[in-house]
Formats: sequence, C-alpha cells, structure tokens
Amino acid sequence: MAIRFQQTSSSAKLVIVALLFLVSYLLFTLTSSVYKSHQLDVHISNFEAENARIEEEIRTKSDELGYYNSDAYIEKIAKQNLGLVNPGEEVIIIPNDILDVESSYGDNVGTVSGSNSYESLNNPQRWWKFFFDTKR
Repeated sequence: MAIRFQQTSSSAKLVIVALLFLVSYLLFTLTSSVYKSHQLDVHISNFEAENARIEEEIRTKSDELGYYNSDAYIEKIAKQNLGLVNPGEEVIIIPNDILDVESSYGDNVGTVSGSNSYESLNNPQRWWKFFFDTKR
C-alpha cells in the first residue's frame, strides 16, 4: 500500500487531505449543532415545567380570590370580627371557667392528649363538654 500511495500524484494527495479536513469539519459542526439542539430541548422542557407550575399557581390564586370575594366568606368575616347575627340566629357564648377538662369524655369523643385546658379541645369536644359533662 505504501507503494501505491507513493505513486499517486501530489494533487491527488492534496485532494485527499482536503477531503479529510472537510469531513472532520462537518463532523465537528454536526456534533456541536446536535449538542446545542439538546441544550435547547432541555431549556424548553424546563420552561414548560415552570409554565405549568405558574398556571397551577394562577388557577389556585384565582380560586382563592373567588372565595374571598364570595358572600359566604364576607359573612364569615363579618360574624367573626364584627359580631354579625343574621335574623333567626342566636349566639351562644360558653365561658371558659365553666368548662374545666378533668380527664376523658367517654367512648364517643375520646380523651384529650397533652394539656387539660379548654383551649386544647376541638369544637366537637367543647360541645360535648358543654351539654353532657355532669361534673360542674
């Protein structure tokens, strides 16, 4: 083979070397364009995930805004902060000193864990204590 290469003309050698450089350059540009395309795909998928998260956040905030503008929320806040009472409703206030928690309430409600104070009870337990506690 070495003999064959020596017999080729110098112009043919120059063409072969030029073609090798051309193929090398084309492979380099192809590889770099594939890499850039992959990077763009990664950025696009990241932006799509971010857009989906933002859309969900907007949907959640829109639902919250709808609730805060609803009549039910406005009535709830008016009852809590301004003492609103609708016609036909009665307000019952249970003083804390009447309801001292001793131990357990029975099988239906369960026991209070932790502190034995009235503030540690949940709402059903407070009502149970109000109506059915006979230790007063």
